[in-house]
Amino acid sequence: MFICPLVCRYGLLQKQLFLLEEAEGGFDQFTRSYRTFGVQRQPDNSLFFQEWAPAAEALFLTGDFNGWDKFAHPYTKKDYGKWELTLPPKHDRSPAVDHNSKLKVVVHTKEGERFYRISPWAKYVTREEKSVIYDWVHWDPPQPYIHVHPRPKKPKSLRIYESHVGIASPEGKIASYTNFTTNVLPRIKDLGYNCIQLMAIMEHAYYASFGYQITSFFAASSRYGTPDELKQLIDVAHSMGIMVLLDVVHSHASKNTEDGLNQFDGSDSCFFHAPPRGEHSLWGSRLFNYSSWEVLRFLLSNLRWWMEEYRFDGFRFDGVTSMLYHHHGIGSGFSGDYSEYFGLQVDEESLVYLMLANHILHTLYPDCITIAEDVSGMPALCRGVAEGGLGFDYRLAMAIPDKWIQILKEFKDEDWNIGNIIHTLTNRRYGENCIAYAESHDQALVGDKTLAFWLMDKEMYTNMSSLIPMTPIIDRGIQLHKMIRLLTHGLGGEGYLNFMGNEFGHPEWLDFPREGNNQSYHYARRQFNLVDMDHLRYCQLYAFDRDMNRTEDKYGWLAAPPAYVSAKHEEDKVIVFDRANVLFIFNFHPTKSFQDYRVAVEAAGKYRIKLDSDEAQYGGHGRLEHNTEFFTEPQPFHGRSHSMKNDLHNIHIFNNQCQRIH
Repeated sequence: MFICPLVCRYGLLQKQLFLLEEAEGGFDQFTRSYRTFGVQRQPDNSLFFQEWAPAAEALFLTGDFNGWDKFAHPYTKKDYGKWELTLPPKHDRSPAVDHNSKLKVVVHTKEGERFYRISPWAKYVTREEKSVIYDWVHWDPPQPYIHVHPRPKKPKSLRIYESHVGIASPEGKIASYTNFTTNVLPRIKDLGYNCIQLMAIMEHAYYASFGYQITSFFAASSRYGTPDELKQLIDVAHSMGIMVLLDVVHSHASKNTEDGLNQFDGSDSCFFHAPPRGEHSLWGSRLFNYSSWEVLRFLLSNLRWWMEEYRFDGFRFDGVTSMLYHHHGIGSGFSGDYSEYFGLQVDEESLVYLMLANHILHTLYPDCITIAEDVSGMPALCRGVAEGGLGFDYRLAMAIPDKWIQILKEFKDEDWNIGNIIHTLTNRRYGENCIAYAESHDQALVGDKTLAFWLMDKEMYTNMSSLIPMTPIIDRGIQLHKMIRLLTHGLGGEGYLNFMGNEFGHPEWLDFPREGNNQSYHYARRQFNLVDMDHLRYCQLYAFDRDMNRTEDKYGWLAAPPAYVSAKHEEDKVIVFDRANVLFIFNFHPTKSFQDYRVAVEAAGKYRIKLDSDEAQYGGHGRLEHNTEFFTEPQPFHGRSHSMKNDLHNIHIFNNQCQRIH
């Protein structure tokens, strides 16, 4: 007798949903626990505090409001490890704790130790300039920001601009939410991206962690500004028709104790598995116990909080591979054998958590988008939970950027294996949507370089002026930069992602201030000023990226079925494919152009050029006449019913005028 693993997984989800219904009356109230935990202002202006600290002997509240008296305000112990405290209002009926004042939870352990902790549900934390520890700050503004604009509808074609607020400025400092709203959002809109993925928003004590060592899960990072300024950023993005996704980290948490979740109640477990299971050996962080009822409450409410309070439109889940397997992907190559995905090495507790999270999010918010960062290739990751899948909308096609970096590191472009490139771009499970990208923040981190820097290296410092002739390296680098991105855009998936600044060939790499670089911000910034200098060629790459997105928006190839590749010619270095009634032709040959080159098409009719990488405005040489019309011939070729002849230089996108998609 054989029982399908996907059926078993769906059964585990159903069991969890049944338990939620039985114990909590369903997931709706359960996932709104941010309204009952932490601190809540009641209608009479009294303040209700609640925490979960099962191993604690006693809890006290201290802060500015009581002169930091450590014993004046004890919590009352309740069932299931919960603690409660109510503070009546002041004589003037105002709350006992003022807005923007500091608080601490004092935890007494059974061993007689005393710890000062930040509430896991803290909604705002700040750090004094000379301090290394964050403080819990009570956030209850008299006039909170009210969102004006509705959420945009989920787009058919997803074009993501991966962003980090803190580096979104040419200046060597931590940039702000307001700067992003004012100066970056208009650029994103102009470029044709319809979705932003915001990194490093959940509060993290260590800036150089890139936001992946979370200390306060409900707090938007205060280093960029206030919660209201983040809300305004999202609201303005919505007014532009741009969705905003949060880079959510539920795969692990910082080991910090004084300003993190670790040892909140004085024990080695609480929110996490006890060591060694509860520790990630490579990341140096703590791992959640997804089988714990209160951990589920905390994490699921965290997702709901970001959706409700800040009106994010979905999430990119970080570190999914680490969650899915007991080995966390460490030392595993993932050959694709199904035994790797359905054996005892799979962590069913975290797998069911992800299914539960996706089920709840998509039930409550039908237009919500969830993306999984998984390198393992888990089958059914992006299938519905009713099919036994994990319920994600998309997975990141992480092999694609790795392939491009490998090629640029190891091969001259005349030695590129065209068939291998095509295989990497098309090697995905049918029916599971992928986000394709040529490079993300990972490829730009210190120790690596952006694609532009791999292609042009030090010449970017001296030879990017359009007032002087292009050197061979700059010429070839600019052409390949455009071609790599469009090939990835057209062939690699059902969505596309670009990391901020890389659209215009941002030079160098990313490196956050740390001891190793003398706390420098020089590489922790994005030099948007380069685009604004008309005499530099960065604006040409920017223009191509913009028009690439606008062309996709018109014809919708990302929302279309996978492409049909009719040519991948190793000697000529030519790639031809059609998708969404659009014909893509790439000539990667470093020295040869081709005249009267026959290419295959399925739909008969008249074709015209719609995007040409060789146009002068994109840093090309303008060798093609765009008014030319190309007519098919009833000559079958490379598996297609018709064919036609063209002159090939770099990239051309043709649209069939007889069957235009509107």
